[in-house]
Amino acid sequence: MPAALFPGIETHYKGGHHAVLDAGAHVLAWTPRDQVPVLWVSPLAVFEPGVAVRGGIPVIFPWFGAGPRGDQTPSHGFARTAEWERTGLVDDLVETGRLEVRHRLTSDGLQAAPFSAELVSEFTRDHLRVSLAVTNTGTADFSYEEALHTYLAVSDIARISIEGLDGCRYVDKVDGGNQVQAGPVRFAGETDRLYSHTGDVVVDDPDWSRRIRVSKEGSAVTVVWNPGAIRGAALADVGQYWAGFVCVEAANVGDRTITVQAGETRILAQQLHLD
Repeated sequence: MPAALFPGIETHYKGGHHAVLDAGAHVLAWTPRDQVPVLWVSPLAVFEPGVAVRGGIPVIFPWFGAGPRGDQTPSHGFARTAEWERTGLVDDLVETGRLEVRHRLTSDGLQAAPFSAELVSEFTRDHLRVSLAVTNTGTADFSYEEALHTYLAVSDIARISIEGLDGCRYVDKVDGGNQVQAGPVRFAGETDRLYSHTGDVVVDDPDWSRRIRVSKEGSAVTVVWNPGAIRGAALADVGQYWAGFVCVEAANVGDRTITVQAGETRILAQQLHLD
């Protein structure tokens, strides 16, 4: 972790690896003992102020992509490149194997409706839980989109499948239109889908003899994304490494945009567990 430009918390203990950056409150690593990394970080990732790191779990807020109207910048909102304040640390790795890091971001200095956001990253021996709590600190309703843009490391995108989405409707952002998932999700090219879905999914990776369960709370949409060979090669910070990950994201986007009243708090959470 390039600490000089990107301070944060990083631990190596009994074969495990945990890391979260202060910039973007960006979880960068979760590797349980005797495992290959669960989170993928591109070998071509750029670590520079104001640039989103490709991999880990970027926080998408307060809009997704270019926003509901298609005219907002930067892409996927300002939270993933903002400097969050680290407000709490619980290091209980020796006793229980648990590490908790808390970060806070407010609308101060940002061109945004009044809000306060807290990102809690909890690392344990058997799971990683990330939760985003957004509070409306203003006097009028506040609407936003959000996602935990999780990059999962896989052996080969063409060899894996995703279970748990059978029968779910989805918006296909590659081919256009609305579709219904039939059976497990498999990958044969660029995939970018917004599933209407509130439950768990399992990423089955037979080559690594691994199944990653993705559970979530407060989420009406599951995003599944891989750029495929052509688009992946065109992304400077992905390149030839496009087949080594799949994004599975707890989200509230599009027609599932969140609206919070004054003083109200909404929580979006996602938990990764190796079955």
